[in-house]
Amino acid sequence: MTLSSNLPQSERLIYYGSQRSLTPTPVHLPGTDCTISPEVPLAHYTSFRVGGPAQWYVAPRRWEEVLESFDWAKARGLPMTHLGAGSNLLVCDRGIPGLVISTRHLRHREFDAESGYITAGAGEPIARLAWQAAKRGWRGLEWAVGIPGTVGGSVVMNAGAHARCLADVLVNALVLLPDGTIEQLEAKDFDYRYRTSALQGSDRLVLQATFKLQPDSTRSQVMAATTQNLQQRKTSQPYHLPSCGSVFRNPQSNAAGWLIEQIGLKGYQIGGAQVAHRHANFILNCGGAKAVDIFNLIHYVQEQVERHWSLSLQPEVKLLGEF
Repeated sequence: MTLSSNLPQSERLIYYGSQRSLTPTPVHLPGTDCTISPEVPLAHYTSFRVGGPAQWYVAPRRWEEVLESFDWAKARGLPMTHLGAGSNLLVCDRGIPGLVISTRHLRHREFDAESGYITAGAGEPIARLAWQAAKRGWRGLEWAVGIPGTVGGSVVMNAGAHARCLADVLVNALVLLPDGTIEQLEAKDFDYRYRTSALQGSDRLVLQATFKLQPDSTRSQVMAATTQNLQQRKTSQPYHLPSCGSVFRNPQSNAAGWLIEQIGLKGYQIGGAQVAHRHANFILNCGGAKAVDIFNLIHYVQEQVERHWSLSLQPEVKLLGEF
């Protein structure tokens, strides 16, 4: 199969089975500082440290560059995949076709002391935002200090911890729609539920979000609560090896980690993937793991929990590509 012959030579790929006869070269978007790069290994951009290459990869630093990248892919009929910090993703070993747009460099934050609003770019780490708020004595994000994702990813998945979640503080978000327009959505538009939102599974891309905090709190108290939350996560969860954080959503009956631990799966391993000894709702890359190892371990845990508890564990981690 040959891609459209009216494309520049650097962008043409000819496929024979799984082999490519022509290696593409990077594409610089005119009028921007943005470069679209071919065959970029995504293992470098996911917290699991696994996954094949993106056919094309771009990491814009400005909204204009996001729109230019969007138009570039659309003109070529390429599918687009959105990537934040890669902290809640499992990318298949074969990689991702089309263009992967990373928002990790869309970083900015503004604090409005009068309203208590924080506006932050999609690529801003949510944990860093929590620390910045705590240092100002602003209450409302103490729970987010140990979460490894970005603002954009947190908005999409309704990230949460310590009985709090993003839906508690979100005011609105600017979202890039599939037709290339930007729309402001209010918190009610996201249909938030436990670890999910109306954005999951859609083609809409979060560009920035605004949160409502309480700026009149006592700085020492907010700092103390934030520090305690981080210490609790560090002592109860494994951070010494690559993982995606919690793999499964907690069912209503019991915590997923407890259910997995009770049937003796701590330490169970497939290839380089292992159920963590410290917290059974974590799967670790113990070195040399493939995405398929993690994928198979996820399914094995699900099967065992179903057999022992008659419960179906739902993954929090998002799967990208073909497994």
